[in-house]
Amino acid sequence: MKKIYDDILETIGGTPMVRINSITRDIPATVVAKIETFNPGNSIKDRMAVRMIEDAEKSGALKPGGTIIEGTSGNTGMGLAIAAVVKGYKCVFTTTDKQSKEKVDALKAFGAEVIVCPTNVDPEDPRSYYSVSSRLEREIPNSWKANQYDNLSNTAAHYHWTGPEIWDQTDGTVTHLVVGVGTGGTATGVGRYLKERNPAVKVWGIDTYGSVFKKYKETGIFDKNEIYPYITEGIGEDFLPKNVDFSVIDHFEKVTDKDAALMTRRIAREEGIFAGNSGGSAMAGVLQLKDHFKAGDLVVVIFHDHGSRYLGKMFNDEWMREKGFIEKSGMTARDLVASGLSGELLAIEGSEPVARALALMSHHDFSQISITMDKRLVGSLNETHLYDQLVANPAIKAEPVVSIMQPAFPFADISTPVELLATMITPKNPAVLVRDFKTDKTFIITRSDVIRVL
Repeated sequence: MKKIYDDILETIGGTPMVRINSITRDIPATVVAKIETFNPGNSIKDRMAVRMIEDAEKSGALKPGGTIIEGTSGNTGMGLAIAAVVKGYKCVFTTTDKQSKEKVDALKAFGAEVIVCPTNVDPEDPRSYYSVSSRLEREIPNSWKANQYDNLSNTAAHYHWTGPEIWDQTDGTVTHLVVGVGTGGTATGVGRYLKERNPAVKVWGIDTYGSVFKKYKETGIFDKNEIYPYITEGIGEDFLPKNVDFSVIDHFEKVTDKDAALMTRRIAREEGIFAGNSGGSAMAGVLQLKDHFKAGDLVVVIFHDHGSRYLGKMFNDEWMREKGFIEKSGMTARDLVASGLSGELLAIEGSEPVARALALMSHHDFSQISITMDKRLVGSLNETHLYDQLVANPAIKAEPVVSIMQPAFPFADISTPVELLATMITPKNPAVLVRDFKTDKTFIITRSDVIRVL
């Protein structure tokens, strides 16, 4: 090992592998974590960020003094920003309003410009962080978009770098790789390398509810009905990145937002490892898959990034209570559903006329209704707003309901206590959607439902 490195980029890689002891005590296999927080940007994304830049330099796509543009949730941006400082580039990043403030502030610390875009829009929507980054590439002279989702240098970084590290650190005895799948570069690159060395190695990708990966792998169907807002950061997508090679990934396991958040906290408190949200999701996936492991197996789970990026979220008790992730005694949303006080969600497509929404709400005696586009929840409509719009312009009945759409109702897990649901219901959010992942159903809980039990 070098005693003095020429620059910070030389310190990327060579991250430690640590045995997980407490959380996995009921699993017969040995479970070890690849701690990618030891990279200078505190995440695994440093590896592919440098590889993408170096490949772009070689091809001439990125020229001296240029501007690097990317749509990023934070970690890739951090890797790109660090490399840009060393190599003399500017950075402009787009991200979503789902990402933690800490991630955005960290990017700005390295001199990057960050543009925050709405989460709950289609990738093709001009407001999405994908679309905005593409527009900026066209508008900014001497710029290059890294495009981590479809740039195969992402996969190459992990095939030539992370995969060999894991193989060497385990002396070739690794039997399973458990890894969160977002862009797909890590799962595909590492998985491809390990399978070339030993075809028996299993690659299990961790997905989240609200993402399309698992169903697409199992059925070949890209189902937009699978897509809805979720909280877990860094994994899952509402499209199919080119870096996701489904032939390499043997199985996708979905983990709920709540289980991922709780496990993120457990890793710190039980193992002394400060890992981020996607690592928590991957570790929760390991426990869900425990019946597939046997004595003698060596399971490698990737801890993608650092817990410091989530101090305002998973490591904040108030935030956890607001999301219903910290258990409290008393009645829950599940009790409301079981008692019949809450009904299954009824929605209308945004292309339907306002008159159709009015008829549905009148027929079912609903004071609000959800709005979908291609079966994806995108907004809502309540009777007060509908009334105001009709009084102002009766002709609006012939217009598509999306034209008077309001923001979508917030989501909560079905185990959320009623008293927490009550705090989520406000004049701006007159209802909450609760998801039962076991039955794959969504229910709507309104102010009147909560009043009945309080």
